[in-house]
Amino acid sequence: MKALVIGSGGREHAIVWKLARSERVDSIHAAPGNGGTSGEPKCENVELFGRDPAEEEVQEALIRYAFNEGIDLTIVGPEAPLAAGIADRFRKAGLAVIGPGAAAARLEASKAYAKSFMEKYGVRAARSLSYTDPAAALAAVRSHFGGGSKAAFAPPLVIKADGLAAGKGVVIAEDLKSAEKTAAAFMKDGVLGNAGKSLVLEEFLTGREVSVLAAVSVGARGGGDGIVPFVSARDHKRRFDNDGGPNTGGMGAVAPAPDFSAAAQRDFVESILKPTLRGIKAEGFDYRGFIFFGLMVSEDRCRLLEYNVRLGDPETQAVLPLMESDFAELCLAILDGSVNSFPLSWKPGAVCAPVAVAEGYPGEYRRGDPVAFNEFSFEKTGALLFAAGAVRGAGGPAGTGLRSAGGRVLAVSAYGADAAEAREKAYRALRSVSFEGMDYRRDIGAD
Repeated sequence: MKALVIGSGGREHAIVWKLARSERVDSIHAAPGNGGTSGEPKCENVELFGRDPAEEEVQEALIRYAFNEGIDLTIVGPEAPLAAGIADRFRKAGLAVIGPGAAAARLEASKAYAKSFMEKYGVRAARSLSYTDPAAALAAVRSHFGGGSKAAFAPPLVIKADGLAAGKGVVIAEDLKSAEKTAAAFMKDGVLGNAGKSLVLEEFLTGREVSVLAAVSVGARGGGDGIVPFVSARDHKRRFDNDGGPNTGGMGAVAPAPDFSAAAQRDFVESILKPTLRGIKAEGFDYRGFIFFGLMVSEDRCRLLEYNVRLGDPETQAVLPLMESDFAELCLAILDGSVNSFPLSWKPGAVCAPVAVAEGYPGEYRRGDPVAFNEFSFEKTGALLFAAGAVRGAGGPAGTGLRSAGGRVLAVSAYGADAAEAREKAYRALRSVSFEGMDYRRDIGAD
């Protein structure tokens, strides 16, 4: 069959890589893809004329492309096109697509809506309050740090932009000054555009963060509704070692999360996964795709921090290399409602996937630097290189043919018999890659 993968990041490169290993897949079309997807077997990149797949005109053009090319399966990688209704449009046109409809995509596109969904269906989560008025939000911020009976919960305070903000809409404010500055920047100054017009104030939870990706099939004709979780993972979002600096889109991931116990997994299923499935069904969502559960785990009890309505990035780059099952077959099971009986299997061991970023990230960053590559040293580790913000261009000596084009340039994913071996191989492989201004965290998977 022919597959179309929509998106241009490291997640999409990992999806293309996994699809290319399926005997069911004859060709893959990445729209627009990146410098890494274009080098994968069976794959060619599809130009989007520099435009955003969240735009209706681009989505309609992709539908025409899918018909013209005889595409059998489309997988939507990023959240913005899903929130803009791309899965609804593909399904209305009679095309098979992996991704929730726009109504379900609100679980990620609006944190305020997601919080109301969690409360309605009994999903155990952090307590929160939502605001659309800047003055009311600032007053609430001051009450939290001032204490007294008006404070709903004690500082530090988690401040979240309601809408999609590419991983930059969450700030943990330690004091009143930083909280006021963040609330004003989001709501008054519009630093995140429309994403910050509404604000969620959330209690700060302690524990260990865990990511669980899962396949969702709700709404398939005659099929059984279900959510099937993958192996766990842990993303490292802060820019610098020891969780210092600002939040980013993700500086690396490890899978499975080493401290996600069997008891915690059972608690996750009962307190979060099952009520989420119940809610998706009760709301009548057409949800045939993937979901991401961002958890805080303490003493084997899980609370939900957030939903994503797609595979996580960079968790996907750590999780998919552990999947022994055929990813294309899994997608077909999602579509026909047989996901509950799908023989999902995983390799033993672990994967560590640190991310290399451009100088200046997550602020203004360098672009256009060739990526050099010591092929011999890299291949000895058995690692995989997943491009993200990288395009094809003239590489330097022993170059990969890649040139940096984004903040998160690439991830290196290495497998090991255990987490320690995976981490050692990943960092040894990463030292075989270089570009001007390249930086990365040195502690991915160290905990």
